[in-house]
Amino acid sequence: RKPVVLKGMELGTCTTKWTVDYLSQAEGSKEVKIHVSAVPQMDFLSKNFVYRTLPFDVFVRRAAEVKHKEYFLSEDEKYYLRSVGEDARKDIADVRKQFPILAEDIQIPEYFEKEQFFSSVFRISSAGLQLWTHYDVMDNFLIQVTGKKRVVLFSPQDASYLYLSGTKSEVLDVDNPDLEKYPLFVKAKRYQCFLEAGDVLFIPALWFHNVISEEFGVALNVFWKHLPAESYDKSDTYGNKDPTAASRAIQILDRALKTLEELPEEYRDFYARRMVLRIQEKAYRNDYG
Repeated sequence: RKPVVLKGMELGTCTTKWTVDYLSQAEGSKEVKIHVSAVPQMDFLSKNFVYRTLPFDVFVRRAAEVKHKEYFLSEDEKYYLRSVGEDARKDIADVRKQFPILAEDIQIPEYFEKEQFFSSVFRISSAGLQLWTHYDVMDNFLIQVTGKKRVVLFSPQDASYLYLSGTKSEVLDVDNPDLEKYPLFVKAKRYQCFLEAGDVLFIPALWFHNVISEEFGVALNVFWKHLPAESYDKSDTYGNKDPTAASRAIQILDRALKTLEELPEEYRDFYARRMVLRIQEKAYRNDYG
């Protein structure tokens, strides 16, 4: 249950074929919805980016540029494609359906059973782009096909130091965090790896990750269901909704906290602390050290 970088995997012809010219020609002018940001650090919580639509071949060439003659926000804006299903609210990303020609070039490592497969997410990032820290509820491979990435990871046990809002951390700049605003962040143990073209990073479910594209690059995320299929939310198309049992538990906790509001402040504080101790006693693992 720890991240690991796999090197020397057989990934097919994609690692040599996927140049800017080849990508542009292979999938042509089909339209894709992309993230566009005037700053390198994209923040999903404050939504400091806009969604725009471009023909795929135009998008690829723009994403590979440093300065743009044509742009939406600024000449040095950053681009990010995260492929989605035909209907993003209902359909799951599958590179074989959204990018069938490119899918023929890639061989996905078979470390899980075919029926466990959930999604394959095609990604293209401008050089210098940094994505927000978040966790996913399924195991996944980050297959770096071209370009270089730096990935900073944090263990699930350090969740209390990451200032979470849902599945995402409020701490955008993990290299130079604002410690006045986020003082506990220094307690989170940081793991870091550098991915070269052809490397595969295994990211276990619940591990937080922050991804920095050091070069223009193309990647594929492959998610699979390592828990029993019925554990997952059937309406989840992105692989980031909490398991159904966890969602129910959080709803029950919210109702319990609402009930505590009926008490005076000192009683509310006391019984809340008792509840925390009970959760620690009954649910925390004791083998983290």
